[in-house]
Amino acid sequence: MKICEILANGRPSVSFEIFPPRRDVPFDGIRATVERLAHQRPAFMSVTYGAAGGASANTTAVASFVQSCGVPALAHLTCLAASHEMIDGEIAALRKAGIENILCLRGDMPKESSDASPGHFLHAVDLVRELRPHGFCLGGACYPECHPECEHVEVDIARLREKVEAGLDFVTTQMFFDNNIFYRYLAKLRDRGVTVPVIAGIMPVTNGRQISRICRLSGTYLPSRFKAIVDRFGDCPAAMLDAGVAYATEQIVDLFANGVNSVHVYTMNKPEVAERIMDNLRGILEPDRAA
Repeated sequence: MKICEILANGRPSVSFEIFPPRRDVPFDGIRATVERLAHQRPAFMSVTYGAAGGASANTTAVASFVQSCGVPALAHLTCLAASHEMIDGEIAALRKAGIENILCLRGDMPKESSDASPGHFLHAVDLVRELRPHGFCLGGACYPECHPECEHVEVDIARLREKVEAGLDFVTTQMFFDNNIFYRYLAKLRDRGVTVPVIAGIMPVTNGRQISRICRLSGTYLPSRFKAIVDRFGDCPAAMLDAGVAYATEQIVDLFANGVNSVHVYTMNKPEVAERIMDNLRGILEPDRAA
């Protein structure tokens, strides 16, 4: 099923993101993770392309397994180091696996190749234009706090609009920890003519050490309330798990209450975290079943 069709129903929904194992890691672990996550009946599950493409060989295989568990899959695809021939090969593999949804990303240069150079696609918009005629449902990434490499949010939004005009069906945000940042960003997108569905990306932080790396890579703003949680509970894994799940749940409930119906949870391959969040949301997501 295409994600644009899922988003069109207007009901609150939660999707999950997972990353495939490295080439040298057994596949059994990710199968168990996918099965547990699928049991939570997410709207869809996205499968990353690995750090700098490092696990890309497994993306299609994991996405195919996701769909065998009865959940639509969204396969990430990066393009910076790709040639037209490489993208044609990815398209063929995804079609053969029955994948209908692709997240179009620029990506980074592969770290494992010292002589790697940019291919035929310098920006994500080039990949969108390449894929649009092939009938996939296409998603893209967006950044409520501006892309780390972009000089100004207005420039970033203009580039996003270019991608949407090239053929994106929806976009998913980078993680954020202050919903007001997302609401202001969404208003700017609508004012600038970006009308496709925007899925809000939520990262449950259940490990105090995670947060410094997150901020270093993305420049994400941390509200004082969130900092206090990490300061108080970050050194106690059990307490931080409880606090992180509670904070993420509260963010999602607030989003639903304010008319944002689609939330994407960056699970970090931790099904136990996703399960706890979904248990907290069951009455919202399945009111008839909960009654």
